[in-house]
Amino acid sequence: MAKFSDIVGQDMIKEHLQGAIASGNVSHAYIINGERSSGKEFIASVFAMTLQCERGETEPCGECHSCKQALSKNQPDIIRVTHEKPNSISVDDIRTQVNNDIVIKPYAGPKKIYIVNDAEKMTVAAQNALLKTLEEPPEYGVILLLTSNLEAMLPTIVSRCIVLNMKPVSDEKVKKFLMQELQIPDYKAQVCAAFARGNIGKAKMLASSEDFDKIKDEAVTLLKYIDDMEINEIAQAIKRMNEYKLEINDYLDILAIWYRDALLFKATKDVNHLIFKEEIQYIKKAASKSTYEGIENILKALDTAKRRLSANVNFDLTMELLLLTIKEN
Repeated sequence: MAKFSDIVGQDMIKEHLQGAIASGNVSHAYIINGERSSGKEFIASVFAMTLQCERGETEPCGECHSCKQALSKNQPDIIRVTHEKPNSISVDDIRTQVNNDIVIKPYAGPKKIYIVNDAEKMTVAAQNALLKTLEEPPEYGVILLLTSNLEAMLPTIVSRCIVLNMKPVSDEKVKKFLMQELQIPDYKAQVCAAFARGNIGKAKMLASSEDFDKIKDEAVTLLKYIDDMEINEIAQAIKRMNEYKLEINDYLDILAIWYRDALLFKATKDVNHLIFKEEIQYIKKAASKSTYEGIENILKALDTAKRRLSANVNFDLTMELLLLTIKEN
């Protein structure tokens, strides 16, 4: 089922949209702005479904003809704008699917709703074409622009829309969601929540990803034994890291979470707030081996490694410098 009550976090957005429905003050244009996978499409779908629901309440009933059509993505007055080019939404896409279509009255529902996903991919020409519709929308028209980069939108578009910014969901809520909805065990849910940084979609993806489990196990194994590694063993470890080249940021984030745990344990001696509490004996070892400054140096080195890799510095060299810094500190 898809209801406002199923949206995790995002209370301000829920209140705003349900308030607009209740008072009859639904705007003609909204921008929902937030990270990729943060749940923008789900919110847009629930809002659209509620607006078209035959019962006219602030939650969709899920049972009327319109709701059933919406759930199977066949509601004729909820239009999802598609585009053939993967990286851009062209002026033709907007003209044919929005501008020329919105002048035709709704088939069945009270509204005609257009959902434009990845709206930041609209070319300037496409945005200018859309602007004409936003300036004089028909009474029944509602346009939902979903974007992960508000900066890419023309100021003239932004000024004609109500902007709703997604907020990071607390780790506690993400963890609870994973445990209740996906039956993920406590420890794994905690790691995924820490990693997702408030992005519920990313947390779900990580929780069901075998690759993520492999990367995590590989990274944790390295951290457990790095202090005793010789140079030739470090070279072997780097060779294995090459397998995760595409997900190297995830790999480095795991290392960072490990050392943040070590820092936290060093400062508080409290196990309860650690992400890797199952590895407490190794976290203790890392905390006692390094000074506060040493752990800070390692965290800085992890940031530096990320920056170097995004600037295309040699992978093996970057990793070697990182692992030697970890050993030295």
